[in-house]
Amino acid sequence: MSTVTRRSVVSGMLAGAAASIIRASPAQAQQAARAMKQYKNSDFYGADGKFNAAAAREAYYEMMRAFNYPIVDRLKTDDFWALDFNLGNFLEAGMGGIFWVNNKEHNYFGHEIFLLPGQAIPEHKHVKTDVPCKMEGWQPRHGMIYLFGEGAPSAEIKEPVPPMHGEYAKTRCVGMLKPGQVVGLPKAEEWHFMKAGPEGAIVTEYGTYHDGAGLRFSHPKVKL
Repeated sequence: MSTVTRRSVVSGMLAGAAASIIRASPAQAQQAARAMKQYKNSDFYGADGKFNAAAAREAYYEMMRAFNYPIVDRLKTDDFWALDFNLGNFLEAGMGGIFWVNNKEHNYFGHEIFLLPGQAIPEHKHVKTDVPCKMEGWQPRHGMIYLFGEGAPSAEIKEPVPPMHGEYAKTRCVGMLKPGQVVGLPKAEEWHFMKAGPEGAIVTEYGTYHDGAGLRFSHPKVKL
């Protein structure tokens, strides 16, 4: 993922005017992160080991309130979902999300991604089905993210691939993306994933139509 690393991510494509709508200052972000509850992984699982999506959603609502992100009515419906990807370690492998729009006819997509501190989306790629494979770009609204992609291991950033990926990880190139920066996939069907920094992250994703049938994960145990 050459455009996600080194100078390209450090410089980014400035979109500060848009990001400032819901972005906290660095001092505010740190203060809000300190105010958030320190969760344990067990907070998100019942005695039977089953993932508690309602508890996960409440954690994301807390993060939204901490960073003054507007919790509109639609975020209180089932359109807003939380996943642990069947890996049983929500604080390491999980996300919250809402598809604001996913228009197949005109081929556009808008998604908001919510990640608790240090949380990562499992490594994945998008392949062609009866529609072209999805292409996408990301803009952090709050917090920073690490973006992992294909290519040689990055020398500048020493953020390791999360343990959940184990032997299955195909990405070793990593860059940082901060509020006010935008970057996208450089080529179709590239393996990639993101991980939140220590404050958590709220990320806007812009993309072409999302066909769930074209989604592939490198970890064989992942399920949606």
